[in-house]
Amino acid sequence: MTVLLQVSDPHFGTEQAPVVRALEQFAHAQRPDLVVLSGDITQRATRAQFQAARAFVDRLGAPSLLAIPGNHDIPLFALATRLLNPYGRYREAFGPLMEPVFESPDCLVVGVNTTRWYRHEDGEVSASQVEQVARALALATANQLRVVVVHQPVAVTRPEDASNRLHGRDAAIARWCAAGADLVLGGHIHLPFVRPLLLDFPDCGRSAWAVQAGTAVSTRVRRGAPNSVNLIRWAGGLPRSCVVERWDCAGDMARFELVGADTLPLGGVPSPDHGR
Repeated sequence: MTVLLQVSDPHFGTEQAPVVRALEQFAHAQRPDLVVLSGDITQRATRAQFQAARAFVDRLGAPSLLAIPGNHDIPLFALATRLLNPYGRYREAFGPLMEPVFESPDCLVVGVNTTRWYRHEDGEVSASQVEQVARALALATANQLRVVVVHQPVAVTRPEDASNRLHGRDAAIARWCAAGADLVLGGHIHLPFVRPLLLDFPDCGRSAWAVQAGTAVSTRVRRGAPNSVNLIRWAGGLPRSCVVERWDCAGDMARFELVGADTLPLGGVPSPDHGR
């Protein structure tokens, strides 16, 4: 069994100390093989916020980390830094790789930097990025869960979030699904859900899923969506499927509780009752 912990949009600088402690305890109990940090790690991309975020990730104690930046991880008000060295502070905390890849015998996870220094919030994926990810996915083995990580969502469930979708998503999903993608993980809108990509991309040709995470520890929660994280469990074997668990922070901020679990079929056509 391989376990991935998706932590998204912690927005350090707006973190809640009790929720941070509860998530650390949760990670120690669950012992994930990989922490996936899907962007908006900080609120204003200051060195202090990045240092706090890095210390938090280290305290989770997972053996591996895959992190990508979000739009908040580029300085907004320090205009010279945004223009000349937009990812400098990010790299100081999380290393030089902007599009890291994690690979084990059971799992392939490919990170994509969908931020652009010249965009305030919107994300974008270029043709070269699409092909780079597709090449990596095409080399995966039948035993591996194949995951792509972006920041901005490729699909949404509410009309008010439509403008937040990733630019270039149609070409990306078509190509990535053809190359064997199983899951596309995202954040940005602070709303957790799983959704079959076939609902929004009917030509994708296989059972693949958008998996969105809420904000992990920030005060910037949406109504009806408390602080939450996702656990993804992959056991391999046939028929191919994985389990995505949503864990919400309890009202007393002392612990994370399981509030839902979806078993996602992979590779065929999903049943119509999935998607929430």
